[in-house]
Amino acid sequence: MNTQQNATHTWKFFRTGGLDQVLLRNGADIEQLKALDQKLWTALSCPTKGIRFDVKTLDLLDTDRDGRIRVPELLAATDWLSARLTSLDTLLEGSDTLRLSSINAATDEGKALLANAKRILANLDRTAADAISLANVADTAKIFANTRFNGDGIVPADAADDAETQQVIAEIIATFGAETDRSGKPGVNQAKTDAFFAAAAAYLDWTRRADAAILPLGDQTAAAAAALATVRAKVEDYFTRCRMSAFDPRAAVPLSRTDADFAALANQDLTDGLPAIAAFPLSKIAAGRDLPLLEGVNPYWADGIATFRSAAIIPLVGADCTTLSSTQWQTVKAKLAPFETWAAAKTGAEVATLGVERLAAIAAGKAQSAITALIAKDLALEAENAQIVEVEKLLRLNANLATLLNNFVNMARLYDPNACAIFRVGTLYMDARACNLCFHVDDIGAHSGQAAASKCCLAYCQLSRPGTKETRTICAAFTAGFAHSLWVGRNGIFYDLDGKDWDATIVKMVDNSISVKEAFWDPWRKIATMIGNQVRKVLAAKQDAALLNAAKTIEATGAAPAEAPKKVEGAALASTAAALGIAVGLISTAIGGVVSAVAGLPLWKTALGLIVVLLLVSGPSMILTWFKLRARDVAPILNACGWAVNRRLRLSLKLGRLFTAEATLPANSERQLTDPFADDHTTRNMLVLLVLAGAAVACLWFSGLLDCALPNALKHYQPPPLSTAIEQPSSPVTPSTTQALKK
Repeated sequence: MNTQQNATHTWKFFRTGGLDQVLLRNGADIEQLKALDQKLWTALSCPTKGIRFDVKTLDLLDTDRDGRIRVPELLAATDWLSARLTSLDTLLEGSDTLRLSSINAATDEGKALLANAKRILANLDRTAADAISLANVADTAKIFANTRFNGDGIVPADAADDAETQQVIAEIIATFGAETDRSGKPGVNQAKTDAFFAAAAAYLDWTRRADAAILPLGDQTAAAAAALATVRAKVEDYFTRCRMSAFDPRAAVPLSRTDADFAALANQDLTDGLPAIAAFPLSKIAAGRDLPLLEGVNPYWADGIATFRSAAIIPLVGADCTTLSSTQWQTVKAKLAPFETWAAAKTGAEVATLGVERLAAIAAGKAQSAITALIAKDLALEAENAQIVEVEKLLRLNANLATLLNNFVNMARLYDPNACAIFRVGTLYMDARACNLCFHVDDIGAHSGQAAASKCCLAYCQLSRPGTKETRTICAAFTAGFAHSLWVGRNGIFYDLDGKDWDATIVKMVDNSISVKEAFWDPWRKIATMIGNQVRKVLAAKQDAALLNAAKTIEATGAAPAEAPKKVEGAALASTAAALGIAVGLISTAIGGVVSAVAGLPLWKTALGLIVVLLLVSGPSMILTWFKLRARDVAPILNACGWAVNRRLRLSLKLGRLFTAEATLPANSERQLTDPFADDHTTRNMLVLLVLAGAAVACLWFSGLLDCALPNALKHYQPPPLSTAIEQPSSPVTPSTTQALKK
């Protein structure tokens, strides 16, 4: 969206990090943001997750629910506020308390908001208050505690005036559950009311269909059907086994269970309720045999059969029935079948606990129309009470919008040492450093692929809290110190902005230069590593050769000497000494070459030469690193986090030292410089001191500075022999002649 500058508005820009950013000085600047060219906005969108910001405010701003806050949504919010506030200057205060005088009563929107703000305060017994806070609207239970109707379409029992309606509402809650009213009380809405009365009508209609055929035993029919259902499968199994025995007499014994089946029970502690007994038939199997009801019944099923006999067989067959034939079994089932069919078609079971009489009384009364009227009366206030949401929106935007704009239109909070940008999530303590520039990350692979363009040294850390099993991932930008002391697997501690501590482990590194100081030492560190590798190679080669020679000697003699390991060790020691000799020779040759090169030069030239050597070795690395450090940019990191950063966010050396603080001793601290556990390096130090002293004397001698204090025999520049001087032809002594003789 292209916008044109408002010629009547004067903007002010501030320069930070090499970037000109618009300064939001007052409400007029915020109101005129729609006229500010979007090319001058620092960001064009930001995610609603992974940032430190009020979630409800983000939800209010994200009108299209796409998880991102865009420029049009911010401009819509500023227009919404402009129609309801007398001035947007209050946004810069960042307060969740708003003076009622700041609400614009001259507009329809402002007038409605002001009326609702006063109503909220009145419900809280704060009629005389001249300001309203976010805490006042956050607790809707207090706002509506003394009101019967609040526009949410839910009515509690005490909303009704008569006891009958109140009781029915309580019964609806008991059977269908409660909806929570804005006052915090349990209540019912129209959906649950309709469901209750529909269930009551269905249940009453279902009960009216019950006649003598369905209820052959009257009220006892249900008990008889339940007893039948308990033993149905087992009785059917018994008569089927008997019919199989009639089909073939050989089936009688195995269908009654074999001796082995009974033997399997012999070693168990038997009880009537043992599940293994339940699998046995109800009684002994024989062709045409009736089912005994009193004796010879499987102990597991004895109680079930007794209940079935008393509840169903005696009322339907007769009290003298002690055995049940197959025909009688079919008769009992047939008489109870209509009830079972009717019971399976039961409707309105949710309200069955209230009983037919109570449900009939409810259906005949006026409770349904009374509750429906109460709900309609409550909903009539929906539009008025919906303004409470508007009041909350006003207070949240008043408290938080300016903060978001200062992390969106500009990045003032990023460059403010006393503020915290909303994308920073905490502080990582690792390697005697406190890294404050930490970002939330969802996908390390995708994030690191984009964030590498920032030219920053990035450490991706897996965070965990063992106590609560929480985990998360962050990206920490190290902007001061040394990079070589960070590696994958190193542990640290992360403190989030809520004060919770997390275990942090580096799982991925994006290596980049951190400081010029590190760049100075890098070449020398590489040279030392190279020399060390070469020495190790020479030592390894010598040791391998010594071991090979020892092995050949052992093979030649045909038997290994008793002290063979010591010989190998001595050979290795000799090879080590030889390698060290080679190394010392190389170093001596190099030192000799340097001494020969500087011999005869004045001391200041020698010192200058050493400085030149240092610059030649470290200078290119330092210059290259300096250019890389100037190219550091936070924008790629934010873009990887889901931001649409519109401009470069340069990370200067000074700002880098601010974001990553290195360990320093407190002011006025006392130090004990003597380390009682330090290694004794006296001999080494003396040797180093002697070597340095000898080198210094050699340099002074080669430069001739010691000739004035040494005898002629030890001087570097020897005078010509006297005989040579006599044989020279006589000539006038001139300055040029003297100079020539000296040479």
